[in-house]
Amino acid sequence: MDVPRSAAPPGDRVTLEVRHLKLVRAIVGEGGVTRAASRLHLSQPALSRQLADLEQRLGTPLFARSGRRMVPTAAAERLLRVAESVLGELSRAEDEVRGLDPGSSGVIRLSTECYTAYHWLPRALDGFARRFPRVDVQIVVEATRRPLEALEGGRLDLAIVTNTGGRDLVRVPLFDDEMVAVMAPGHPLATSRSLRARDFAPHTLLHYSVPPAQSSVFRRFLTPAGVTPARVMQLELTEAILELARARHGVAILASWAVRPEVEAGRLVAVRLAPRPLRRTWYAAARPQQAALPYVREFIEQVRRTAPARRAGAAIKAGR
Repeated sequence: MDVPRSAAPPGDRVTLEVRHLKLVRAIVGEGGVTRAASRLHLSQPALSRQLADLEQRLGTPLFARSGRRMVPTAAAERLLRVAESVLGELSRAEDEVRGLDPGSSGVIRLSTECYTAYHWLPRALDGFARRFPRVDVQIVVEATRRPLEALEGGRLDLAIVTNTGGRDLVRVPLFDDEMVAVMAPGHPLATSRSLRARDFAPHTLLHYSVPPAQSSVFRRFLTPAGVTPARVMQLELTEAILELARARHGVAILASWAVRPEVEAGRLVAVRLAPRPLRRTWYAAARPQQAALPYVREFIEQVRRTAPARRAGAAIKAGR
């Protein structure tokens, strides 16, 4: 006679598998099943079935929906802590089996195309340094505005970019993010449910000091609509852009993860762009000989795991 699952012996009642831990970690990290499925190379229905099966095995829900996001329950948070520990140990074991020596020494010269990325990058550096203490990761700040040129010129080993240009480079997708309009709560655009390019025409745009041809804001949003803001104030640092936005000196278009603390604190308002969201894909780019180095591959994976973009966006207004 079959034994009902609820009456099975404690040792046989639930069998957690590695795929379950990866599933929970991916959904928490991505904030939803669509991007989690892409991260795990599954279809969305297949991931949803796996999640339903796991919740049935455990007898408790793991996620609750909040708008478009999947919010982890206490049970999922507990599984996430287990996943980080178990999957980390498995990764270290795989390194040993594959002959990836944590004692390897080397240098990774790194830059990004956005100064804001340096705010979250230390988390990736810390995790990598614990595993590869003899690999020196050097941040080349002066290459920030033109990382692909520095990469092709041999001045960098790795660049974190959204620009897919460049010849003979290996590109590894890291994460997606969304660009949103950001302004002070009292700004005329702050009450909008969504903003089109034409809405920016009479206003000052706070923007990085890059040519429009290199800016996704202009290339993909303003220029195709034939819109030029009344004034463009160019600034080097995200902090300066946010400070001027708070003081109602203009409106900015920035990554949602970069402005999340200001939005959640109520100092700024973030509004989605219309008629469709302005999303970007970030890549790790390297020359083929550098990309083949085992510790460079591991560093790229560490960046993928610690990138902040997936957890941003909860406070952003959704347009209709």
